[in-house]
Amino acid sequence: MSQPKVKLPKETDAAGRLEALMARVRRYPGEFRTVAAMAAAAELDTAHLDQAFRTHAHKLPGTFLEEARVEGACRMLLNHFGPPAQAGETCGFASLAVFQAQFHRHTGMTPARYQGLGREGASFALDLPADYRLEDVLAYHGRDPLSLTEKVEGRRLLKAMAVEGMDLVLELDFAPGKVKVKVHGGGEIEPYVMGRIHHRVARMLGLGTDPAPFEGFLEGDPAFRDLVAPRRGLRIPLTADVWESLVWAILGQQVNLAFAYSLRRRLTECCGGTEAGGLRAHPSPAAVAALEPAALAPLQFSRGKAEYLIMAAREVAAGTLRLEDLPAGTATSAEAQLASRRGIGPWTTHYVMMRGCGFGDCVPLGDSGLTAALQRHYALDHRPDVKETARLMAPFSPHRSLATFHLWASLKGVPA
Repeated sequence: MSQPKVKLPKETDAAGRLEALMARVRRYPGEFRTVAAMAAAAELDTAHLDQAFRTHAHKLPGTFLEEARVEGACRMLLNHFGPPAQAGETCGFASLAVFQAQFHRHTGMTPARYQGLGREGASFALDLPADYRLEDVLAYHGRDPLSLTEKVEGRRLLKAMAVEGMDLVLELDFAPGKVKVKVHGGGEIEPYVMGRIHHRVARMLGLGTDPAPFEGFLEGDPAFRDLVAPRRGLRIPLTADVWESLVWAILGQQVNLAFAYSLRRRLTECCGGTEAGGLRAHPSPAAVAALEPAALAPLQFSRGKAEYLIMAAREVAAGTLRLEDLPAGTATSAEAQLASRRGIGPWTTHYVMMRGCGFGDCVPLGDSGLTAALQRHYALDHRPDVKETARLMAPFSPHRSLATFHLWASLKGVPA
């Protein structure tokens, strides 16, 4: 099959042209059976395509192609596209066995089970990786015991969220190697909505992180190996959606964690979703956009923080900042779009890229926890500044997001 041409010209526009290629592959994954086919479509050799993906997408071309195939199969299966095996063949998987293995690794489900979403009641089960660190994930989601949007009770996680205009509560019950998800509220839920719920659960559980490349990357260095060894299998749990990460990042600017938790609770009380079981969905962009900065002053929001949050919400609600589309593009594009907004500086930008978008090579420069961890790890007699932090983190590239998580966890056991 001849491949469509998506030429990547000079470096100045490489990120945009790479996004064009990525969009084409996501839309028609079956047209690209190999990485070489992607390189040919971009009129590049495989080495230059590899470099373009590392620089602008924070991943390897083969990793992206596998993700695009799984995403395509998910769309087809939710549309009940014939037998599950046919979806795998159409999306370009080399064989049925490869399809089943890669699909399961990304989704925690077999293709047949995934196709049953929304057709077998308001619940589903996911298989967890053998090295899954459940206690870390529960500790992260339960870090604010007074939270109004999520709650951890033993080995159960409750999370309120709005999906397709419905305020829902997700109940995640964990057992060895598995998690069962029950959806409360919303009545009968369509398959495509269950697919969105599954996607959010997978994000929250960090199933998109593969720790093996990072752990193998550091295997030959004793100092770095000692950093990773106590937490092998550590994954990055993402926020339920990108908007939630942006809100958290803005609330966390220049304040300690305890106060940031308080601000998040007050914002949820002010304009969160409908109360159900003691929980409320995270405030939507539209709900925050309807506020005026003065309305947040009694909640102890600084004038600047209130303005930055509401301005961001209005851009998201108006569609001029398409936050939820950022993970499908390049990290370069995401950084440019975020950093161009007032009140969104380098720390906030990279936090959202890492925690909301899942990009793998981000460093939240200026983060106090990161600098403290670097000071301890390298036995420094001072906290590194932004320039030194960048230099100390450089050896971890292209895995600096996961390295940041390990460094955070080395201080207090639970990533921030």
